[in-house]
Amino acid sequence: MGGRKKSDKETLLELAGTFTTQSQKNYIQAETNPDEAYLGLKLFAKPLMAVAAAGDAMFQELLAPEIVGPHFLPPEKWLPGARSVISFFLPVTERVKKSNTADENLPSLEWLYARIEGQQFIDALSSYLLDELKKAGYRAVAPSLDERFQSNISVPDAPIPPYNSNWSERHVAYVCGLGTFGLHTCLITELGTAGRLCSIVTDLELEPTPRKYATPYEYCTKCGACLKKCPAGALSAGGKSNLACSAFMRGTRLFLKPRYGCGKCQTGLPCESRVPTRAGSA
Repeated sequence: MGGRKKSDKETLLELAGTFTTQSQKNYIQAETNPDEAYLGLKLFAKPLMAVAAAGDAMFQELLAPEIVGPHFLPPEKWLPGARSVISFFLPVTERVKKSNTADENLPSLEWLYARIEGQQFIDALSSYLLDELKKAGYRAVAPSLDERFQSNISVPDAPIPPYNSNWSERHVAYVCGLGTFGLHTCLITELGTAGRLCSIVTDLELEPTPRKYATPYEYCTKCGACLKKCPAGALSAGGKSNLACSAFMRGTRLFLKPRYGCGKCQTGLPCESRVPTRAGSA
């Protein structure tokens, strides 16, 4: 580094990467599963990070009913005086990805660990970064951990539509420059689609990440591989049936209780670990 002072962005990414490597919450412990086959399993590799200005006009566009909806709370609603939104993509490890392709119908236990115990790790990472920002003298909020965060799984005629929330990690990541959507409705990043997202709103001013794309589905080749992978038949060229997807995941509890999930539309695909190459491109 030649003594060069790190930027705030570099420091934050380094903090997130170190926490991901060192935190015991990112590894399966004996209290979760003493089976030696799973003990010490690492859930996530080091994250990607991207930043958007809190005042980016695209956040207001998310209020449109056809995108997220008027229930979406823009950054300044979470933190008055916000300057930046930081989005992280945490790719699951190769073992987790590979394991979830072994069975065509049921998710692997490794994938479910990354979903359930993985969320516990993501919450811990978010809390850690909030503390670091606050120690540096900045205000910060992680919407997914905030008491104002609301989501609706299946209740009709509610202020927030079913299968929606007042903060969309996917759409926020798109605005921040992390990637674009695929037919599976997940985000495709430079490290692919198999992973999880989290974000922080802060009054620390950071240089925005240039968006390398111009349209919401630019990284998707429309190959259709994810449509064929979905064991619930929830995906089609016309979109996703959240009802069918949710019903299938609830069904996995019967076999894998207390964990549930799927992830078949994120693994074993051309976009699993990278931005897929279009036919005929270099």
